[in-house]
Amino acid sequence: MSNLEERAMIHDSYDVDVAVVGYGPTGLVAASILGGMGHRVVVVERHPHLYGLPRLTHIDGETARIVQAAADVDVALRASQALDHFTYLNADGETLVELPWAGESCGHPAHISMYQPDIENAIDERVRQYPNVVRLSGWQATDLRVVPDQVELTARPAYDGTRLPDSPDDGKVVIRCSYLLGADGANSFVRTALGIGQTDFGVDERWLNIDTKMLRPLPKRFNHTMLFCDPARPHMFMPIGQERQRFEFAALAGEDKDSLEDSDRAWQWLSQTHGLGPGDIEIIRQVLYPIRARMADSWSYGGRVFLMGDAAHTMPPTMGQGACSGMRDAIALAWKLDLVLRGRAAEDLLATYETERTPHARSIVETSVLLGEVAYTMDPARAAARDEAFRSGSMPPPPPFPVLGTGVIQTTDDGRPAPSAGTLAPQGVVSTPDGRTGRFDDVFGHGFTLVARTGLGGLLDREQRKFLDEIGCTLHTLTDGEAGSFQDDARTYTRHLDENGADVLISRPDFVVFGSCAAADVGVLIAQLRSELHYIGPSATQQPVVTR
Repeated sequence: MSNLEERAMIHDSYDVDVAVVGYGPTGLVAASILGGMGHRVVVVERHPHLYGLPRLTHIDGETARIVQAAADVDVALRASQALDHFTYLNADGETLVELPWAGESCGHPAHISMYQPDIENAIDERVRQYPNVVRLSGWQATDLRVVPDQVELTARPAYDGTRLPDSPDDGKVVIRCSYLLGADGANSFVRTALGIGQTDFGVDERWLNIDTKMLRPLPKRFNHTMLFCDPARPHMFMPIGQERQRFEFAALAGEDKDSLEDSDRAWQWLSQTHGLGPGDIEIIRQVLYPIRARMADSWSYGGRVFLMGDAAHTMPPTMGQGACSGMRDAIALAWKLDLVLRGRAAEDLLATYETERTPHARSIVETSVLLGEVAYTMDPARAAARDEAFRSGSMPPPPPFPVLGTGVIQTTDDGRPAPSAGTLAPQGVVSTPDGRTGRFDDVFGHGFTLVARTGLGGLLDREQRKFLDEIGCTLHTLTDGEAGSFQDDARTYTRHLDENGADVLISRPDFVVFGSCAAADVGVLIAQLRSELHYIGPSATQQPVVTR
């Protein structure tokens, strides 16, 4: 459907389940997941079109699996390449540390260089297939009112106050929704309208971003991500998928935006630093951008409005986790909203969105800030001390990547997370007796999943099966000849169960392990899942059509 066809369908008001403000990576994922679950969604986006240029260049395997749930991932990542390491070098070109990025996560490379417009176009294509999702592109959210049982959002044409073709006569649209998701970026209208403050982590830097398209093959070093920790001017480069390259450098005090964004300045720096000129690359984007580290003091308001992505948290790009964190927010909230909207869970479940996501995102923000302080310092004495710490091995390693430690996860008797709870669920290549083969989610869909070593016949009673069915949990076994059996072609699930000393694994729709257990304890595991979900059983609510 074209934008013009979509505009012709615009009404002066909508009554929907969810409104999404913002249609970047976070809003795209939220709209696709909720739309695929059958819920009525309106998206309000101030830009008339998708941005069309890369901002993020890196995602991890978990995020690729989220894209897999929201789009045709093979189309979305068609120009991507796996990254095997991230190298920090000092001013003399000496390697300080090489972070190993090779390997696999969630059925995808652990770290991926990708072209953002491919991902956004692929998710948008999926969203356009859902008649229950309305996209208001070129509309700006202007007024927001929260009442006990709904949210009322007003949107108006975003550009120059000009009335868009086929828009309502009074030039505004009113959206009444059960829930509203603010995915509208660092300068979030939603956050500001609700008066939600932010905690500032004290980062205030400017970097020049130079995105290029390769006109000929570049030296192999450009296939990797390299950060030059030069106190005179920190800089870095990284691939953007297979055909493009990003170069960045820190702006110095006194350098103004206009001179830095002049193309002559970029070519001068590229020639001096990397020996590259117009015969090698074409500049497709050159912009000075601020680096901030901030987190919203609250991610929700009145149990009806939720912040996601940069509206909730911004961070330095040192871990490449900004957009990844936003897309995690989107899928984590979407499945909880689905259960509440379908009348399967009490609204209390929605409170776990913030309690789960805030500490996870905060850990990433703090680590990103720490890495930036180490890598980006312009103090020669501090840089020399840093270099020596790396040489001597006294530089402490960064904290481990966080897992969920609270919320909807299995806990032990003392309230601590069970050993596998909160970690990432595996995804491997599988085959089925009817001849299907491929990645697990492509074969079976995404949602709650139970995988057992043993047959399911004697494992689950009727009430347990009924509960699992009502939350959309699919049941699978590694035992041949049983209902729900599949062939674990790469032994991905067998290894996971072996490593955790378990017979049963239950994972959530956002690919987080709820928990695992021995076959004899499956009743206890399911009972805890039921409790943590604030399950309230069937209702008269119409069942949405879930796309898998």
